[in-house]
Amino acid sequence: MSTRPTALLPGLGQESVWEYPRPARLEPVSFSIRVEFAGRIVAETTRAFRAIETSHPPSYYIPPADVDLGLLVPASRRTLCEWKGGAVYHDLVLGTRVARDAAWSYPRPTPDFADVTDFLAFYAGRVDACFLDGERVTPQEGDFYGGWITRHVAGPFKGPPGTQGW
Repeated sequence: MSTRPTALLPGLGQESVWEYPRPARLEPVSFSIRVEFAGRIVAETTRAFRAIETSHPPSYYIPPADVDLGLLVPASRRTLCEWKGGAVYHDLVLGTRVARDAAWSYPRPTPDFADVTDFLAFYAGRVDACFLDGERVTPQEGDFYGGWITRHVAGPFKGPPGTQGW
């Protein structure tokens, strides 16, 4: 089991992910959010929610009305989050380009996450680019969590090998 790391001191305008709550919490946000893939904007909104949880950069959930749903194909992957419920995954397909499990959603989330029923969250590392208020985000390391790292969050972040026990 790995030990919890020392939190980085947040700078001006930053939040420490080590001050985020556990269990996870959902918050409405009005940030400009854009997801790009294969030369197209596949999602764009200012009406998202973010999920914040201790040690994780935020994940952003976009209303289905603000996503080009015609580019999403149901995938076979399923996961279970103790705070949010059962997730289903979606491949992103545009022409010959395919991003496997590029997005996920909660068709029947837990009551605390009911506001994001069927909203889509995207893995920044599986699409060409994701932007938060014009800043290109950095994907959370690892292949399970889908947080978006920006200059506004301080880590260290869960996700890389050896961090599962945090």
